[in-house]
Amino acid sequence: MATLGAVPDNGRMSEQLPGGPDREHPVAAGLAALVGVAVVVGLILGLVVLAGTHVLGLGGGSDSAASSGDRSLYLPPPEKTPTASGPEITLAPQETSSAKPHGDRSSDKPSKSASPSKQISLSASTTTAAPMEQFSLTGVYPGGEGAILTVQRFQSGSWQDFPATGSVSAETFQIPVQTSQPGVNRFRVVDSDSELVSNVVRVTIG
Repeated sequence: MATLGAVPDNGRMSEQLPGGPDREHPVAAGLAALVGVAVVVGLILGLVVLAGTHVLGLGGGSDSAASSGDRSLYLPPPEKTPTASGPEITLAPQETSSAKPHGDRSSDKPSKSASPSKQISLSASTTTAAPMEQFSLTGVYPGGEGAILTVQRFQSGSWQDFPATGSVSAETFQIPVQTSQPGVNRFRVVDSDSELVSNVVRVTIG
């Protein structure tokens, strides 16, 4: 005979109570699954990106850029500038006009050898002539246009003026001469302005 205040079967009561030591929490299990999937997906993406950089050569590009930058900044080693080894030239100071004595004008006139290209070339129309026979002293005087030439004869050990003169025209001249002095007569002409003298010619009178 059953008692009125008896407790129902313990086995049925345990099946009806919520929760138990062996049942898992559904929210915690879902979070754990999401975290695992995220880790796996992140690893796969990282491997794909790493493989892509190696294939495209992005890693080597930075090295080449660095090396090209190093080459652009290269500076050649300094070299010593060569010094001049030639001899030094020192110009002598020019002589001023104050160094000349006052009134000395001897250097103002051209010397006889100052201009080698300017010479008086003299020749005679004959080498022998009779006393008082006329002959000519002819020649060329480059650059002496219009110059007055005086004939000189060597006599008594010196050159003396002879009574005959002529002018230069077209750089040539011709001076007629007559003399009664027997023997060899030496003649020359002199520029009255520059005192330039010609060569000597000989004419035998007899």
